Amino acid sequence: MACAGASASGQVFKAKPLSSSDQATELWPSPQPLWQAAPEAVAAGLCADAVSGGPQLSGPWRLLLLGDGSPTRHLQSLTGQPVQVEVIAMQADQQVASEAPLEVEELEPPLVRRQVWLRCGPLTLAWAESWWNQEQAEQHLQARNQPIWTSLTANRAELYREVDGLARVQAPSLEEGFGIPGPYWSRHYRFFRGGRELTVIREVFSPLLERWLGPAEHKTP
Repeated sequence: MACAGASASGQVFKAKPLSSSDQATELWPSPQPLWQAAPEAVAAGLCADAVSGGPQLSGPWRLLLLGDGSPTRHLQSLTGQPVQVEVIAMQADQQVASEAPLEVEELEPPLVRRQVWLRCGPLTLAWAESWWNQEQAEQHLQARNQPIWTSLTANRAELYREVDGLARVQAPSLEEGFGIPGPYWSRHYRFFRGGRELTVIREVFSPLLERWLGPAEHKTP
C-alpha cells in the first residue's frame, strides 16, 4: 500500500475565516473506511496482526494514532503554533449512519454530532467529528471553538481515553480541505469519566504531518 503522504509536496489548504453562515452548514457524511484494523490489534497498540495483515505504521505515527495522548497537544508541540478549532457543523444526529463507529450506539439518545477542522496557522492538519448525548454536549461544549480536551479537563477533571479503532478513510470533503489526495489515516476513541462514556470521537489526519513525523508506513528492508 502506498504511503499516505506521498503527494504531500507542499500543497496547503488556505483556511478561510469562519462566518456565522459557515457554522450553520449541514453535517457532512462520515468518511468511508477503505481498511480497518482488527480490534485485537488496536487494543494491543498495533496497526495490524499476523493473521489479518495490513499496513505497518512507523513508530511516530503509531504513537499519534494509537497512543492515549491529546492530539491537539501533539499538533501544537509539532508545529510550535496553537491549535485553532473551526466548527463545520454541530447538529442533532437523529439517524446515525452506518459509517459511524459502533461505540456510538452506547451513547444515550438524543445525540448531537459536531464536526471541526484543526488548524495550526495556515496548515490544516486534522478533521474530527464527535458524537454526544445532547445534555452532555450542552454541558461540555459551551465554548464551541475550544478543543474538546480543553473543555473536558477544565478544573483538572480526570478523564480516561480508550482508542477503539484505526482505519484508512476517503472523502471528497477531506481532500478539498487538506488539499492533498487521500486516503487518510483515521482513528476513533471514547472518553470516560467515572466509568461513564462521555463521547465518541473520530479524527482524520493530514498526510502533511509527515513533514514532522516522517513517512506514515514503515518500510521493511
